[in-house]
Amino acid sequence: MMLDYHLHLLRHGEDGPYRADDVRAYAAKAHGEGVGEIAITEHLFRFRQADALLAGWWNDDPSDSLRTQTARYWAEHATGDLDSYVEAIVTASGEPGDVPGARIKLGLEVDYYPGRMGDVARLLAPYPFDVLLGSVHWIGSWGFDQFDDPVVGDEWLARTRGAGDIDKVWDHYCDAIDEMAASGVCDVLAHPDLIKVTGMFPGGDRSGWYERLAAAAARNNVCAEVSSAGWRKPVGEAYPSVDLLRAFHDAGVGVTTASDAHDLATVADGTQRLRALVTNAGYTELTGFTRRHRESRSI
Repeated sequence: MMLDYHLHLLRHGEDGPYRADDVRAYAAKAHGEGVGEIAITEHLFRFRQADALLAGWWNDDPSDSLRTQTARYWAEHATGDLDSYVEAIVTASGEPGDVPGARIKLGLEVDYYPGRMGDVARLLAPYPFDVLLGSVHWIGSWGFDQFDDPVVGDEWLARTRGAGDIDKVWDHYCDAIDEMAASGVCDVLAHPDLIKVTGMFPGGDRSGWYERLAAAAARNNVCAEVSSAGWRKPVGEAYPSVDLLRAFHDAGVGVTTASDAHDLATVADGTQRLRALVTNAGYTELTGFTRRHRESRSI
C-alpha cells in the first residue's frame, strides 16, 4: 500500500471553507493513483485558534523586514476555524462516497515555534488527530521556502554571500529539526531536508548533515516523510535526497510517502516514483497512523 500523508485542501492565498465533499474527492483521486490511505494535513497557522495562541512569535527576530513580512504572511493565512476543519475530515472519513476512495486520516502540519511547542501540544490535545507532521519553514522569522517573496529572496542572498555561509544556514535548520523532533508534538518529519528547496547545498561531503537529520529522527522515535514535492521545486529532487533516505533507513527510521498537494490535480503526484525511491533504499513497508499510534503498511 502506498500513502499520501501530506495533503492540503486549500492553496496558499485561498480562504476556505473546508468541505467533506472536497476530502472525498481527494480520496477518490488518490485511490485512482494507487494510494490506499491519505491524511489531510492543513497547516496549523491557517487557523484562528493558532493565531490567538501564537501570533507575534516572530517579534524577537532582530530584522524589521523579516518581522514585517512574516506578520503579513501570518495575517493573510490565519483565517480558518480548526473545529470546522476537523469536522469536515471526520465527516468524510465516516461516510462512504459514491466512488471508491482511499482511507482518510485526520492530520495537521505543525511548524516549529521555539519555546511554544508546549502551548501547541495543549491546543491540539483535545482533537482526534491520527497523525501530526512536524515542519520547519522558518529560521527565526525568515520563511526561507517562500523564495518568491522579495524579502525572503533578499535574505537568501544576504545569508549565502560568504564562504561557509550556506553551512550556517543548514546548521540552523538542522538545529530546528532536532528541537522539533524532541518536542513530542509530531509523529513524522515533513519534507525533512526542505532547506535545500532553492538548490543550495553545503560544499563537500554532505553525509554529516544527513547523519544529523537521521539521528534526530531516530533519537526521538519519529518517522520521516518521503515527498514528491521537491520534484516540483527549484531543487528538482524528492525530499529527502537519496543519500538522506538511506541514512534514515540505516538508522531504523520509518517512513511515510506524500505529495504535499495543495489542490486536487496534484494529489498522489509522483506515487510510483516514490515507490521506487523507498524500495531502492531498502524499505519494504511504510508507517501508517491511527490516533497517533503506528501501524505497518506493506508496500
